Amino acid sequence: MKRIFIYLMVFLGTVELSYAQDLNKDFKWPESKKAAVCLTFDDGQDSHLDNAIPLLDSFNVKATFYCPGNKEPLYNRISEWRMIVENGHELGNHSLFHPCDGTRFDWVKPEYDLNRYTLEQMRMELYTANTLLKAVDGKSDRTYGYTCSDYKVQGDTSIVDVVKQLFAAGRSDGPIPESMENVDIHFMPSWCVESHTGKELIDYVKEARKNGTIATFMFHSVGGGYLNVSNEALLELLIYLKENEQDYWVDTFYNVTKYIAEQSGSAE
Repeated sequence: MKRIFIYLMVFLGTVELSYAQDLNKDFKWPESKKAAVCLTFDDGQDSHLDNAIPLLDSFNVKATFYCPGNKEPLYNRISEWRMIVENGHELGNHSLFHPCDGTRFDWVKPEYDLNRYTLEQMRMELYTANTLLKAVDGKSDRTYGYTCSDYKVQGDTSIVDVVKQLFAAGRSDGPIPESMENVDIHFMPSWCVESHTGKELIDYVKEARKNGTIATFMFHSVGGGYLNVSNEALLELLIYLKENEQDYWVDTFYNVTKYIAEQSGSAE
């Protein structure tokens, strides 16, 4: 009976893998990789420069940093942000003032409540943030990280079309795609990490490998702070990715989504 159970589990695993491969039969990751991984970090924090960057650079892993225009670490450490871009990391747009839905978060100031924003107001804020970031890194093309993963103003007006006009791609939240078919690079899912262990982070990328798709992390504080992930957990993930680099393409959100667009024929 035990042997029959083992055979059944192997069979079901084979069927599951075959199903995932069939869904992705027309999509191939570069260099025969099995999945893509994007490490993104929100809110332009000192801990990104002090903790995350040294860890990433020690493994030669490139990541994306979504930095609001009003952040003190951006003002105080512009040369360091410019340097990380020169070293291959991405500086992404996270708006000027980090507006969010005030009905979901009680810490949102009234003037930064998306329910009070007009669509044109949001468009101009994102455009102005692009101008500011271009002054930092000289780049015209970049991606957007939806603030608080919110995507509507005035209650029910979507900003996704504005994001499509201004950005190469946009990162929201949601589960790992089951296949690469019909993936929307301007509304890509990601996982907001908070106090998760290295094992949990690794299990997440393993799921993307099983599906043949993409795992996008949404980190905030690193090594202490709000929505924190420890240095040790991030290090454990990086070690795993390095040891299994034959399976995973780890790169900036811009580079990975650009490749997806080219593969799907949606690149301009």
